Formats: sequence, C-alpha cells, structure tokens
Amino acid sequence: MATITYDKASRRYPGTERPAVDALELEISDGEFLVLVGPSGSGKSTALRMLAGLEDVDEGSIWIGDRDVTQLPPRSRDIAMVFQNYALYPHMTVAQNMGFALKIAGRPASEIKQKVLEAAKLLDIEQYLDRKPKALSGGQRQRVAMGRAIVREPQVFLMDEPLSNLDAKLRVSTRTQIAALQRRLGVTTVYVTHDQVEAMTMGDRVAVLSDGLLQQCDTPRALYDHPANVFVAGFIGSPAMNLVSAKLTADGAEIGGASVPLAASIRSAADGDTVTLGFRPESLEATTDTNGTLPIKVDLVEELGSDAFVYGKLSGAHPEITAEGASKNVVVRVDPRATPSMGDTLHLRIRPDELHVFSGTTGLRLP
Repeated sequence: MATITYDKASRRYPGTERPAVDALELEISDGEFLVLVGPSGSGKSTALRMLAGLEDVDEGSIWIGDRDVTQLPPRSRDIAMVFQNYALYPHMTVAQNMGFALKIAGRPASEIKQKVLEAAKLLDIEQYLDRKPKALSGGQRQRVAMGRAIVREPQVFLMDEPLSNLDAKLRVSTRTQIAALQRRLGVTTVYVTHDQVEAMTMGDRVAVLSDGLLQQCDTPRALYDHPANVFVAGFIGSPAMNLVSAKLTADGAEIGGASVPLAASIRSAADGDTVTLGFRPESLEATTDTNGTLPIKVDLVEELGSDAFVYGKLSGAHPEITAEGASKNVVVRVDPRATPSMGDTLHLRIRPDELHVFSGTTGLRLP
C-alpha cells in the first residue's frame, strides 16, 4: 500500500496554449479511494495517465510512497490500471487474461492458478474462467479487467472511466461492487469519471478539475455543502445548484423583485456591486406569500415518482448582470403528489441557512 503525491505536476501538449494539467498539488492517503471528476477536457484522464507513466510530466513531480516515480517507466511503478475499453486479449480465456501479467513476471503456474481463483471468487466470475471475452457481457468483461488488476497485488489501482460502456442499471450495481471491493482490499485507488453522481457515491474524497486546474478536493458532503467556487457549485449535485446573479443592496441582495438578506461580513467581502447567489433545488420552499419571495414561472414539470422537479424562469432577473455560471433558469424540488402546472407562477423562499454566496467577479465563495 502507498500514498500518492502530485507535487505541482504539469503536462503541456505541444502546440497548446494552456497545460492539460496545471501545477496539480494533491495528496492521496494510503488506502484512500480518490475520484478525479470534471467535464470533458478538464485534465482528469491526463492526470491519471501521468501517474501511470503513460504521459510525461513536464514540470513538478509525482511520488508513490517515498519513491519519486516521475521518470520511471510504467512497469516499475507497481500500479495496475483498469481501462474504459477493458483491454482484454480476445484469443485468451478469462483465466489466461487474469494471470497474464504474473506469467510474464515468471511466477509459478500453481501460484498463478491460486491467485486467479481467489480473485475470481472475490468477483463472482469463477464460472467464466474458461470462456473467451467475446462470450461475456460488458459487466462481466469489466469484472475480468478488475480481476487482472487484483491478482497483481499492486500498491495502487488506477481506473479510467471503467463504467462508461455499461448501461445505466449495470453502472449502478457495478459501481457499488467496485467501491465495496476497494474497501475490502484497502488498496489506494485513483478513479476517473465525468459522472459526478458516480464520484459522489464512490469516493472517500473527490477532486474536481476544470481546464487543468484543481478547483477543490474534499469529501462528497463537504463539496455539496460548501463548494469553493461557482464552478464546483454548478457541477456537483443533480440537478445542479441554482446560480443567479443579484445586485447588492444596503442590507442584502435583490433578485426577481425580492430582497434576500445577507450578513454584513458577506456584503463587505464582495468585490463589486453584484454577487452570485446559489441555492439547491431542495433549498426552496413554496409559499402563498407574494411579498419578498422569488416568482418563478413554470416551464416544465419533471415527475420521477419519489421526486418531482419544476423548471422555470426567474421573473424580474436583471438581464444586464452576466456573472459566469449564473442563469435566470431555476430548478425547484416540489411535492411529487402536488405538482404545479405549466405556466403557473410559484412564489418561493430560500431557506436562509442553505444560501451560498459567491463573488460576482472571481466566482469564489464569500465567507
């Protein structure tokens, strides 16, 4: 087992204006399950491949345990990688695929057989050991790829979007299996995904990247409750947090004709005459009071059985305010057995202890 350290590690591809990964500083504890998440092009897969030795590190360094592995080839790093496309040998059986790395390393056949059997039992694929990959489903192939990594007993597991080729239902069941398996084995794991629901449900901590920069790294709960900036606030959570630009007033901020009270410390920390207010869909409550509430015109009602979400536009929002990430569209979670109709106007109040305030210029969270 081992810790992992990115020490201001950067990767710049030739001919590009900005680095794919820019001075990444990240400490991953021994036995931790860390998820790298972000939109396409955020640098998450590049960061993983730098750790694997598949991409060069142009500046900074990467450490596994007390070893600087920055210049080491992949075979010398004691890592095992699970790829998005499984990367199984089609002409080999499941057992041969799982034991291939040990065979190349010159391990005895009896030892290889024992380790393959142990991994197969762990993953419930004993009955498939004599099959070829083409005779397996996507989920079974993914478990074989996991088994191949497990038999090597590496210091670090690296997983690059391993569930992206599976259907929605299988993704849910497989992600719980992977998370439970990692906790049982206790191997330090770095997992890349673009799916923030996957990240929130699997990781001990989640590192959010955007444009090659680390935006925030914390527990899933801390990211949800205390996002560091507008990007994290809008990316983490499904549906996403509502982000609305508002003009500062003497005692708060004004949006949609309603005044939202803000503490003096927040108003004094603002670096302009506007702020971005953030509130989750579940942080809004409907009221019959039209005084000082947010009027939302209903565009769409999405009923999901146990939940219902209303999508609408905030009436009276300032069109001239265009803070990055902010919108006039609002999502509200409502009672699924008492949903409004399209065209209705809802009057909503933000629960004061669930309001987030960000700088209108930098997008950073205001204290």
